[in-house]
Amino acid sequence: MTPTNSRKLVVAHSVRPDAPQHEVQTNRALARWLAQILGLKFGGRYDPQQHRGHDLYLLPTQTLVGPAAARQLGVKGPEDLWGGYVEHDFICTKAISHGLLNHLAPAPKGWAPLFSERVRNVVLDGLSVFSLDDARPAAEHLLYSGPIRLKPIHACAGRGQEVIRSLDQFDEMLALPEIKNLFTEGVVLEQDLDQVITHSVGQSFIGDKVLSYCGEQYLTTDAHGEDVYGGSDLLVVQGDYRDLLRLDLPEDVRLAIRQAQVFDSAADEAYPGFYASRRNYDIAQGVASDGKRRSGVLEQSWRMGGASSAEVAALQSFVNDPAMRAIRVSSVETYIDQALPADAIEVYRGPAQDSDFLLKYVTVKSYDG
Repeated sequence: MTPTNSRKLVVAHSVRPDAPQHEVQTNRALARWLAQILGLKFGGRYDPQQHRGHDLYLLPTQTLVGPAAARQLGVKGPEDLWGGYVEHDFICTKAISHGLLNHLAPAPKGWAPLFSERVRNVVLDGLSVFSLDDARPAAEHLLYSGPIRLKPIHACAGRGQEVIRSLDQFDEMLALPEIKNLFTEGVVLEQDLDQVITHSVGQSFIGDKVLSYCGEQYLTTDAHGEDVYGGSDLLVVQGDYRDLLRLDLPEDVRLAIRQAQVFDSAADEAYPGFYASRRNYDIAQGVASDGKRRSGVLEQSWRMGGASSAEVAALQSFVNDPAMRAIRVSSVETYIDQALPADAIEVYRGPAQDSDFLLKYVTVKSYDG
């Protein structure tokens, strides 16, 4: 990737007009931090009037969708943003992780069956459903081998998901008045695991730096008692996946990295219009209903995510010490009002989307491997 042009303005871009304050402010804080690291000017929040004619480096909150959106923002390729671009909305959702019920099943425009063929061995058992008519047959097929998890394709941070243990329970859900819209928009039905550990594997391409990382996610409880994303502990190297795999890593972590690589390559092959300079993958490892251990990629994140602040902290460390081989960084999100731990870097403190308080911060530790 070419180094970021020294004339570029780093600009925060909150894609959703109804985005919660914590997302907007986090976006702005990370864009400002990136500008400082890259030695570029920070241009504030994207404004089509103010920034017309400027050469921009964007940090969008969501994956950019469609050529019109990219053209309006002046984004021509991965060197123009920290995030990603897809031609159709569904490509950046959970939907692409699984195939359809059969070749007659409805699918969104641009759907590439090649992708699910390529990733079949690196994902959990599951189906993507875009029609209420396909919902029950898909559930019946999957429930035969154990409980399944229902996941709306646009939900994030673990919200909106439900574990289905029987067809009777699924039929009760199908009777709900809003269910047709849910399935028409898209739902993933996926094998449910117990004793789950969620690995984060990914790469960031920023300026002339390539960072590759692995780590684990963990959950926290929000103000309403729901289990949601609580942070990530990452081990980050300067370099590609080969450099990461040279470290002394447990076999389950190596498996997660290999599965993420297959998923990542499949996206490039099946959706050739896609590009991304931030490529993050969630891999679940746990025990299936038959007692066997399973591992599979859950979804991708080609945009600013929960671990982005940790990645920026790692970038800062490598810029400060170019000879550094690896670093441990953690992003933390908590709904409890508390003092910042020693040496932590605050990213956001204020109201959350559905509660009065959310604190986000980052910690950095040396790699002793």
